[in-house]
Amino acid sequence: MLEALSKYSHRRWNPLSREWVMVSPHRTQRPWQGQTEDSRAATQVQFDPACYMCPGNMRASGMRTPVYNGTYVFENDYPALHSDAPDLTHDDGNSGLLRASTEKGICRVLCFDPRHDLTLATMSEENISRVVDEWIAQESDLAARQQINYVQIFENRGAMMGCSNPHPHGQIWATEHIPNEPLHELISQREYFEKNGSVLLLDYLQMELQKEERIVAQNDRWVALVPFWAIWPFELMLLPRNAVGALRGLDTQGRIGLASMLKRVTAGYNRVFDAPFPYSMGFHAAPCDSQSHPEWLLHAHFYPPLLRSATIRKFMVGFELLGTPQRDITPEAAAAILRKVVEAAGAEK
Repeated sequence: MLEALSKYSHRRWNPLSREWVMVSPHRTQRPWQGQTEDSRAATQVQFDPACYMCPGNMRASGMRTPVYNGTYVFENDYPALHSDAPDLTHDDGNSGLLRASTEKGICRVLCFDPRHDLTLATMSEENISRVVDEWIAQESDLAARQQINYVQIFENRGAMMGCSNPHPHGQIWATEHIPNEPLHELISQREYFEKNGSVLLLDYLQMELQKEERIVAQNDRWVALVPFWAIWPFELMLLPRNAVGALRGLDTQGRIGLASMLKRVTAGYNRVFDAPFPYSMGFHAAPCDSQSHPEWLLHAHFYPPLLRSATIRKFMVGFELLGTPQRDITPEAAAAILRKVVEAAGAEK
């Protein structure tokens, strides 16, 4: 039935967000006269004296980045959140229509490596493992704080995704309340667990492993796949094979397996159009709100914007902003492309 559907415009259901996505495979044939991007990689050096993340350089705050050899974490010099914000609320006329309240939180930057010219795609698995270990250390530290109820770990890769500094790094935002996207996922996973007595994403993973058509890569502990409901052209989801709710719940082999999968996926992305591949990537872990979350499965989302080449990107505008998200290439076709390039990247090791 899916093969027949894929010849026509159709909708697919996302059980995590509880939203539909429209798939229009025939639109891949349309001519393109819109915006293109500069795909040329910037000249990279191992050390940039103007980069505040390179070892020994001065940051905007006046603090000097130490000479580090592995990872390095610092409090964001221009944080979106502050931990000492006062407790203030507003509800104009007690109507519930014009509501606002202060939000406490912590924003940190994690430098993946001292070398300015590296990315997760070009780092060694051993060095990526150090990044995974640091993510876990940061999540453990922040999740233990009383005012923190969610820890969001993410990376914006490439200028196309708004990354202002090419030095390999990611961010960690810890918030007082659960952000919108994890909250949607929490509600969906909890309802599914209460109804079925099993974990939504583990059940979904078993279905994907049986069908194989959207699987991109896998190892003993992790699976990378294009979600059935993917919105972005080459979107990926990383799922652990066993029930684990947060990064800090991973055992040694789970951590090693995650590092290996991150290397394979990001190196494969760079081969899709033979150019550095931009993306936003982040982990969705269970809330750290002092409640038990047996319904939650740790997972990572990769949202890359490229559509047909290194210079043509996908825009979420018009009907997608006002109606329903829409994609052209089917998730199955995208998975086939990604599977091929990830295997090719692995063969080069």
